[in-house]
Amino acid sequence: MINPIVESDIKELILRKKYFEPFIGSSVLITGATGLLGSLMVKSVSHYAGTVYTCCRSKTKFESVFEGYKAENIFPIFSDITDLDISKLTVDYIIHAASPTDSKCFVEKPVDTITTAVEGTNHLLAQCIGKSLKGFIYLSSLEVYGFFPGCTGIKNVTETDYGYLEPMSIRSSYSESKRLVETLSKAYLSQYGVPVKIARLCQTFGAGVRYNDNRVFAQFARSVIEGKDIVLRTKGETVRNYCYTTDSIAGILTVLASGTAGDVYNVANKGTTISIADMADLFCKLSPENRSKVIFDIAEDAGKLGYNPTVKLQLDTSKLEKLGWRPEIDLNDMICRLVEGMKNEKLV
Repeated sequence: MINPIVESDIKELILRKKYFEPFIGSSVLITGATGLLGSLMVKSVSHYAGTVYTCCRSKTKFESVFEGYKAENIFPIFSDITDLDISKLTVDYIIHAASPTDSKCFVEKPVDTITTAVEGTNHLLAQCIGKSLKGFIYLSSLEVYGFFPGCTGIKNVTETDYGYLEPMSIRSSYSESKRLVETLSKAYLSQYGVPVKIARLCQTFGAGVRYNDNRVFAQFARSVIEGKDIVLRTKGETVRNYCYTTDSIAGILTVLASGTAGDVYNVANKGTTISIADMADLFCKLSPENRSKVIFDIAEDAGKLGYNPTVKLQLDTSKLEKLGWRPEIDLNDMICRLVEGMKNEKLV
């Protein structure tokens, strides 16, 4: 079953032609192709690129994600990222999106989290040596910034700001591995000339999020869909900004086409800065049925649940905007599209 909200998003996105024109007729490899961003990237880029290679681990999941979506220029490769062989492929661009995204996984499977990021990316980059790549982009995360203990209020974070990460925290398996892969990427550019660019994404959501997704925005959406209260296990004081899926894809493609090799770019919608608690309240208010409310049930040790320490930051996107990118979907619309999209996912 094709999710109509996702299809509507794709139709809107591919009309933003300036983001896709640099890739017309090109050969593109996309890892993490069955993930939220990876799958939408495949479905949109395939309208312009000549060939799209899609790397993912599960054939069953691929068939589910791309059910009803036929394109003769999409070629799936079923492989773990640590075993992926691209030696026989002619590729112009690589979009490396393969990564765990569930906070619970970071604390329950920290070794797997680190291995996927570091060994998987190293394996892929090593195969790019000597290839005539036009561009390679690694999708990193706002979590590389850590938190800023001496900062009062909301920290406006540019690409050169760095806070503190606790290396002995198991939850840092994700953040620290992302940091290391950024350094690894720059090393491959310096030593071997692989044209790597980095997009640091804020939390990104939209239609296409799976109904059983465990990330906070999905938990909120699932609660209002089911008419249940939203239960917060922390005070919800963390503040950050978000980005809709299609805006993130436009940002990633902008960096890939126009960014400087070896450079880093924040991808976020600066108009969406909000605390977790206020966001939960907004989900309730935007629900047509308005049957849900926010309840606090504070956990004794939130770290064991995969939660980071409280942070208050917003990513500064001035650098990306200078390349011509602008987000189009505001926070209210993001939430409404997510909820409607997840309702359709529930029906599948």
